[in-house]
Amino acid sequence: MRVESVAWVAERKDVLSGVFFALTLGSYMRYARAPSVGRYVMMSTFVACGLMSKATFVTVPLVLLLLDYWPLGRMRNAQGEVRRSELRGLVLEKIPLFVLSAAAAAATIFVQTVTMATLEQLPLLPRIKNAAVSLMVYLRQMFWPDDLAIFYPHPHDQLNIWLVLASAGLIILITLLAIILRQKRPYLFVGWFWYLILVAPVLGIFQAGLQSRADRFTYLPHIGITIALTWMVADLTQQWRFHRAMLSSIAICVVTVFTICAWKQTTYWRDSISVWERALAVTSNNQIAHQDLAAALWNRDRIAESRIHSRAAEIIHAQTTLKDFPLDVPTRDNLGVLLVKGGDAAGAIQQWNTSLQIDPNDGNALNNLAWVLATYSLDGVRDGKKAVELAEKASILPGGESPIVLRTLAAAYAESGDFVKAIGAAQRAVELATAQGNNSLVETLQHEIELYQTQTAYREKPSE
Repeated sequence: MRVESVAWVAERKDVLSGVFFALTLGSYMRYARAPSVGRYVMMSTFVACGLMSKATFVTVPLVLLLLDYWPLGRMRNAQGEVRRSELRGLVLEKIPLFVLSAAAAAATIFVQTVTMATLEQLPLLPRIKNAAVSLMVYLRQMFWPDDLAIFYPHPHDQLNIWLVLASAGLIILITLLAIILRQKRPYLFVGWFWYLILVAPVLGIFQAGLQSRADRFTYLPHIGITIALTWMVADLTQQWRFHRAMLSSIAICVVTVFTICAWKQTTYWRDSISVWERALAVTSNNQIAHQDLAAALWNRDRIAESRIHSRAAEIIHAQTTLKDFPLDVPTRDNLGVLLVKGGDAAGAIQQWNTSLQIDPNDGNALNNLAWVLATYSLDGVRDGKKAVELAEKASILPGGESPIVLRTLAAAYAESGDFVKAIGAAQRAVELATAQGNNSLVETLQHEIELYQTQTAYREKPSE
């Protein structure tokens, strides 16, 4: 889980914030044992440095309050009960730290306004659902860190409701257990709330970026789970015979296994191609992975592969947009074009038919659908009669008297066997293209006219 923060230079700020976090804890311990202005200033300086390293440091003052509860015991009496007067004093003590955190949060929101999703783009409910599932996924990844990726696409509102409910139920259950057991096992309370407090800023309630979650977001939060687990194991195994030797042996085995896993994970970070290929292997509908892999392949002159991934990214983007805005006809039309270029004629036809159900006079859908029904290379897809009907309708719409639409109409006539009309429509298209100075289209149309003169219908090449 830590490989991303170390291998990715842009995320070295995780490591830097971790250093200042450790320094903050150490200096706070010194201050708590013997309070003084100098020690408080030193601790505050480390907090400020941590905030400058990474904005998610904003909740660290709350973690210090948890440490006051346990193990420092600064807010409890001999019976383990929280004293309100002490709690009030400890909160007041940390007001300067909260002010620093508030200033850092405000600066971050101001700077990242451009990257933050609006509630129209991503409503609050999907954010909350994703946050609940992410909390449990992060917890599972700590014990079973498989299928890790540089980028996990946001599911928007497509999460399974039972998964969301199960995650929410587990969060509530663990929280209740931590509260109920806080007297006997305070480390469970502190460890669990440490995790919740430090991961809260990156759960996506204030969504910056397109990710659903990220491995790097657990850099500091997972320490809380480690604390809870370590102390619980120590407590439960006190009566074991040879307890120290056994726990040491188990710890060595666990560290060895995770070391091997970490080494394996580093192999996916050799370069941009390997890291994005890994992301595609372990995630689905990952637009960003396709997009960035396309750029990496293009830089290596692997042009054909780059175009495949670029098209895949565009398809996913269109599909994601249509989930949120199903009546977006231009996006649906564009998706149809992308699908047919990728060889999915059936999918493209479905998109254009849906566009025409929404808007029967959508010229783009009429023309695109007519073209595929007239020229597609597979026999089972073509339908000359339907193509003529659609192309004729497109040609009488405003803007329909264009060389592109007339080219489609000519191809439709040819597919239906009416080559005289096909030649006539193609020649009109040549005249308009010539008037527009579109020499490339003129040359293409003249080649197609030669086909129609030999009673041959035009067929789109599969690669096109």
